[in-house]
Amino acid sequence: MLSYRHGYHAGNFADVLKHIILVELLDYLTLKEKPFDYIDSHAGAGWHKLNSEQANKTSEYTTGIGRLDADDFPELEQYFSLLYPDRKTTGKVQKLSRYPGSPAIAKHYLRHRDRGWLFEIHPTDYAALHKLMAGDTQMRTFGEDGLQGMMGRLPPPSKRGLVLIDPSYEIKSDYQRVTEQLIRAYHKFATGIYALWYPVVDRDRINRLERQLIGAGIRRMQLFELGLQSDTTERGMTSAGMIVINPPWTLFDKMQPLLPKLAEKLAPETGVYRLEVLAGEDAAPPRPRQRRNTR
Repeated sequence: MLSYRHGYHAGNFADVLKHIILVELLDYLTLKEKPFDYIDSHAGAGWHKLNSEQANKTSEYTTGIGRLDADDFPELEQYFSLLYPDRKTTGKVQKLSRYPGSPAIAKHYLRHRDRGWLFEIHPTDYAALHKLMAGDTQMRTFGEDGLQGMMGRLPPPSKRGLVLIDPSYEIKSDYQRVTEQLIRAYHKFATGIYALWYPVVDRDRINRLERQLIGAGIRRMQLFELGLQSDTTERGMTSAGMIVINPPWTLFDKMQPLLPKLAEKLAPETGVYRLEVLAGEDAAPPRPRQRRNTR
């Protein structure tokens, strides 16, 4: 389906979680001089204006990035420096007028020999993405199905890489398709870092997704969730999560104190979070599905 446009949701709490983790993963890859490849299965337009008709129709950013103050999160200096590039020189934080998508964040981190492969099937968003990356020899854009496209790029020439998978899940079968493609990708390129984003609308679907990934023989896998309220049977996304395969050894320790802090800032009375090691040496029996913030 081609109805989904991320501009309506840019900067919401799900973006905050996704992009904080993305920054951590990209920063980790740059610690070594060896080049790496970045593959984005659902890249979107690249940048999103928060004063656009789309953003103002839902105003989801007001319950996401709009509730966070950079001064409260010194541990997220790199993330906020992408949002407020003049903050260090001026000492002031201007009103946020636009929010970066994953391609813009990745572009910031790619070095001379690194490469990016960006897939976006929506024709309007692809046109914007292609224009944004015009003349950039490191970033290649493709107006095609990203789950199919990423398979053709694995394993990448550098033998080091990060694959971000964050579809809209408009179609219920997307959950199964994403799971199957991720497992295929892992067995094709088992040393790569994979970051799978998902919305929590129906907890049973997420439980099935987790069980399938755990049963696929993936050796190292962690899960991070952040939400504005506990699971509900009502319509709509209450939380969002990221499952990271082959995570940096620093990631869990970074997110463990950060997630409750973010939940408290985003939704003081109802915010929830979740951390689990799904596979690896520290894997344990499942913890409570969510932890409610208490004041």
